[in-house]
Amino acid sequence: MTQDILATVERETAPNPSVSIIWMHGLGADGNDFLSIVRELDLQNCPGIRFVFPTAPTMPITFYDRYVMRAWYDILGKDLAAREDENGLRASQKRIEQLIARENARGIPSDHIILAGFSQGCAMTLQTGLRYPEKLAGLLCLSGYLPLRNLLAEERHEANTGTPIFQAHGQVDDVIQIQRAKESRDLLLAAGYQVDWHEYLMAHQVCKEELTDISQWLKKVLQGK
Repeated sequence: MTQDILATVERETAPNPSVSIIWMHGLGADGNDFLSIVRELDLQNCPGIRFVFPTAPTMPITFYDRYVMRAWYDILGKDLAAREDENGLRASQKRIEQLIARENARGIPSDHIILAGFSQGCAMTLQTGLRYPEKLAGLLCLSGYLPLRNLLAEERHEANTGTPIFQAHGQVDDVIQIQRAKESRDLLLAAGYQVDWHEYLMAHQVCKEELTDISQWLKKVLQGK
């Protein structure tokens, strides 16, 4: 049974964009959460970009006494690595793959698509991007971690081994500890991925310096697209 495609909010930086960035929000947010980032990024000299901001479905979150909120997957406990919602991760992976397919149908090839995300959205960027069977333009990973890490070796697809990865985290993040992000970074590096690592004196958020670094990375990744 085919899942319904996710609701999305979209912004285009120019008519007839040649690039798409599919950007996933964090726990409890929605597709409007990062809309302002389109204005805040310096996208001069970049090709036309379609930003696609999907909204995750609602679900009861175990760690928060089954409070219902928008989430890409359930949080089963404080230790994010000890128990993971594998079914939820895989269901959201399929939904994101549907969005990639929709961009393909709209004329954007996979190697002109960047997956991006914050917190849970970062986890979904890595969950989906590293397994995707066609090369993507890049993976933009903010304040998150690599989920189902013990399955990466057997499930990853070689198509995206060389795909550039931007990974950033706050040094005083009290939601997802920076050590968890560093462990993810080290695992990716050991597996042969190209990780552009950044850390900032901030909590679980995005800062101005980070936006500058994202902009520079986008310009480099999208050159010639």
